[in-house]
Parts: sequence; C-alpha cells; structure tokens
Amino acid sequence: MTTRGGTERSGAGKATVPIAATARPVGAPLTPVPNLRVTAQDAPRSRWGMARRRLWAWLGGAVIAIAVGATLYLHPWVASKTVVAVETVTPGPLKRVLALNGTVAALNSVSVRSPVAGTLVALEADVGDRVAAGDVLARVDTTLQQAVVQTALAALEAGKIAQAQARAVFSRTEALGANVSRNALEDAARAVQSADQDVVRLDALVQQARIELRKYTIAAPIAGTVLTRGVDPGQQVDTVGTLFTLADTSQLIVETNVDETYATQIATGQPAVLQFVGETQTRTGRVIFVAPQVDVATGGLEVKIAFDTPQAVPVGLTVAANIIVDQQSNAISVPRAAILRDPGGAAVFLVRDGAARRQAVTVTDWPADRLEVASGLRAGDVLILDPSRVKEGQPVTVRGR
Repeated sequence: MTTRGGTERSGAGKATVPIAATARPVGAPLTPVPNLRVTAQDAPRSRWGMARRRLWAWLGGAVIAIAVGATLYLHPWVASKTVVAVETVTPGPLKRVLALNGTVAALNSVSVRSPVAGTLVALEADVGDRVAAGDVLARVDTTLQQAVVQTALAALEAGKIAQAQARAVFSRTEALGANVSRNALEDAARAVQSADQDVVRLDALVQQARIELRKYTIAAPIAGTVLTRGVDPGQQVDTVGTLFTLADTSQLIVETNVDETYATQIATGQPAVLQFVGETQTRTGRVIFVAPQVDVATGGLEVKIAFDTPQAVPVGLTVAANIIVDQQSNAISVPRAAILRDPGGAAVFLVRDGAARRQAVTVTDWPADRLEVASGLRAGDVLILDPSRVKEGQPVTVRGR
C-alpha cells in the first residue's frame, strides 16, 4: 500500500522501495508511452550506413596489412644498398697511343725562285709534269744580259790585242841586246805582264757575264714532280717570289705536330699506324724525325713519319696517325671515367665486403679512354665504374648479382 513519505511496503518487516515523487495519484489515468517505430523509408539508410562502416573497416585493414608487409620487405631499419656497375681488374696487353692528324708530304721538295729579275718570256713545265734535274722550267728575257756579254767579249778582244802588241815590243827590245838600256827592257817586260793580267781580268768578266746569262734560264734543281706554278708568261718576276714547287713523290712521308705536353714522349724509331682520309685500310710507318725544339708560337713539335712501303697518293692528303709511344704485355688499365681526381690525388672505388672503399692509385695520364695504373691495384680487384655514385663505406651491390 502507498503511504505518505513516498515509500511502498509490501508487508510487515520488508524493505521499502522508493518511488518517484511525481508518481501519479491513486486513481489517475496512465500516460501513454510513444511507440518507437522504423518506417520503410528509414530502413535502407540504416543498412547502407552499416555496410559503409564495414567497407571502411576492410579498407583500413588492407592498408595496414600492406604497410606492414612493405616494412617487413624493405627493412627500413637496415641501410639501403646502391647498385653499381663494376669491372674486375685483369692485367693484359696495353698500348699507349698518341693520336694525331697530319698531311702527306715529300721527303725532298724545293721552292724554285728566279735568280734574276726580269720578264718571263717562256714556260717549259706545268703542274703535274715530271722533270729531271737540270730540265728547263722557264726562261726570262735575256736582252740586257746578252749586251753585257757582248761588251765583255769586246773588251777581252781589245785586251788580247794590247797583249800581243806588248809582247811584240818586248821581243824587239830584247833582240837589240846591248843597244837598249836595261830600263827600256824592264819597261817592255812590265808592259807584257800588265797586258797578260788585263786579259785574265777581261776573260773573267766574260765568264761572269755568261754565268749571269745562264741564270735567265730557270732549271729544275732536283728530279721530281711540279706541284705548283705561280707565274705566267709576260709576268715580271723577282728573286723573292716562288715560281714552282718541285717534290720527289717517290719518297712520301707524313708531317705532323705534337703538342709540347707530350714532346718528351716522342722519339725516332717509334712505330705508327697511318690511315688516309676516306679509307678504312691502314698502313704502317715509323718516326724518322723529331724537331730539336718546340715552336714557341704554336707550342707544337714537328714530327715526320715515313711509310714502311712506298705510297702513291697526292701530296697534302690528310692522314690520321697513331704513334705507339709504349706497349706492354701485362699491364693494369682502367677506364678514365672510373678515376676520381680531387685534392687528395687520384683514386678509385673498389667493392670490398659489400661496401665501397676508396683506393689511392698512381696513373699515367694520357689522351685515351683507358689509363695505365702504375700502383694501387692488383688483379682481381672489383672496380666501381662510376665513382660519383658512391662514397666511402657506402653499402653497395653489384649490378646483375
């Protein structure tokens, strides 16, 4: 039963159960409780929300699984290794070659100039002609020199007449004997001596005039081929300009210049491989001349190379010349790109115990793709070809392994 004070007893001696202060009075009507109903429209939304939550849960789990798998595969707590290309150091034959460009030239060639000034009246040879030593190449007008010769001849004839007269006087004076004074005889003798000397002098003038006359005929000083002609008939020539260039084409060589950087490496007798421009065939030759001094203006050292066998090619043809400066049967060489140069000197990187290790080396610098290593490497070393990709102690793995 209900009592004042808000408790309800169910019997004597039993505990009471509190009730709300707002409990309805005895006999009051009950308040209806609203029905919580889900309509047909709200049901799909509730199912889609649950499905979406399940989808996101699956995606999250998948991402976590991938991340865990990648972490286990990549081992980020272990240092990464750089993949490098390598070469195993192997001693073998090595040639140190100096590559140059040169031109074909004649071993013997001359520039022909006129020994006298005058008018060129005739050409007896042209470009491409083969001539023998002494053959006439050109003629210069001799009119004035012919007059000089004639004048000298006339003076010589007059001298000879005077000589004959002096001798006749001496003979007559000598024949008179005691009837002629000693002084007269001595005068006659001196006159003969003077006439004789004058004839000798005049004869020398004639010879000199004739020698000068021969200079007006320009002859070939050597046997060879006419390479150039620089004059035409009727042209005035002097003693400076070149009229012809002659060359003995039976003995062709290669002329080239070596940079002074390598001047001390070149010596006579060194073999060479020669290739004419436009050809693939090579010829062999040998250095026969090294200039004793470097050209101060160009910094080049003149070098001449002879062919081992005679060649019949145009003079002036371009030739690629490879002079073999040194060759060894068992040397260590590495690619130039594998050498690291810094203030510490030349060095390379080797693969040792799975890491890049710097190794100092001594190399012979030379204009070639591969350089000889004099010290620092031994057979079997694993050389890293690109030292710019690694540093000391960096873990590496060899490409292809």
